[in-house]
Amino acid sequence: MVTIADFAERIAREAGELIRREREENTLRTDYKQQTELVTHADVMADEFITDAIRQAYPEHRIPSEESMPDLSQAENLDTPLWIVDPIDGTVNYAYGHPQVAVSIAWAEKGRVQVGVVHAPFSGETFRAEKGQGATLNGQPIRHSGATDLRQTLFATGFPYTKDQLEPLVRRLNVMIHHCRDLRRIGSAALDICWVACGRLDAYYESVSPWDFAAAKLIAREAGARAGHFSEVPAGYPEDLWGQDNLVTAPDIYDRIRELLANA
Repeated sequence: MVTIADFAERIAREAGELIRREREENTLRTDYKQQTELVTHADVMADEFITDAIRQAYPEHRIPSEESMPDLSQAENLDTPLWIVDPIDGTVNYAYGHPQVAVSIAWAEKGRVQVGVVHAPFSGETFRAEKGQGATLNGQPIRHSGATDLRQTLFATGFPYTKDQLEPLVRRLNVMIHHCRDLRRIGSAALDICWVACGRLDAYYESVSPWDFAAAKLIAREAGARAGHFSEVPAGYPEDLWGQDNLVTAPDIYDRIRELLANA
């Protein structure tokens, strides 16, 4: 019997092959959402492929996808299972020919993510987790770095396309740079979080949308990392789908980093 996790991994891999082929064999066509956020024709193609596959296999489920149905209000409607899809996380990387690009697919019940798959087609890496079953990279178990010393911590973050709210982000970055080893700016929130899960990074923080982190946060938790927020989640909103002030770290440094960011 094909599980939901098997299904999610299959369509993530097939979507990854689609976007890899489109970049390598065709001329990318680009546009902008809301005048600021880059989108390519491959985003739309992959989104249609994934959502069509889900509708055929699970017609009763809902699918708030970044490209076709970015309706965040659906996150609060918990009556039926929910798919959270980002066909290309790291679109700017994708358009510029960088390899840090991922297909992210999560499946949630009652607001809690149960399955997460993040597939990076250009590196050939597939991160996967099922709640309570651990996390894997290409089928092999993964764990966080085990970092304990903040001074030796390698962290990642990102910045929004709009530039009118940068001051608090710059304050937080200044604090982190002064307390940690160094910063990596990868350009894909899903991969940032998965890299914490497998120990390539020690910490990650950023405000992003659910389709950017839903799958990866489960992967990180199942790899033993701590994942939450450095500000309060609104009462009644499912924590797994709240996008503001995400924080994912190796467990022993979580509280200290949360304190630094919350007070920056």
